Amino acid sequence: MAASSRAQVLDLYRAMLRESKRFGAYSYRTYAIRRIRDAFRENKNVKDPAEIQALVNKAKRDLGIIRRQVHIGQMYSTDKLVIENQEKPRA
Repeated sequence: MAASSRAQVLDLYRAMLRESKRFGAYSYRTYAIRRIRDAFRENKNVKDPAEIQALVNKAKRDLGIIRRQVHIGQMYSTDKLVIENQEKPRA
């Protein structure tokens, strides 16, 4: 993989993770992060430049979807789950 292509993929990976961490709903957030990591790990050994470009284009579309869903989720936000509100006990 060319250096510029590798940098582009890493930037895209970071952007997808960063945007997924903005999901308000815990289940969506953890699912998105897990799927992104799994997909990138699954395709890390791809060598064909055409296939790499197709995967990059798909990831860019998916990033747009994630951004839209985050915005929609912010418009219709809900209360946090019990698992998210765990505070450290005061001593």
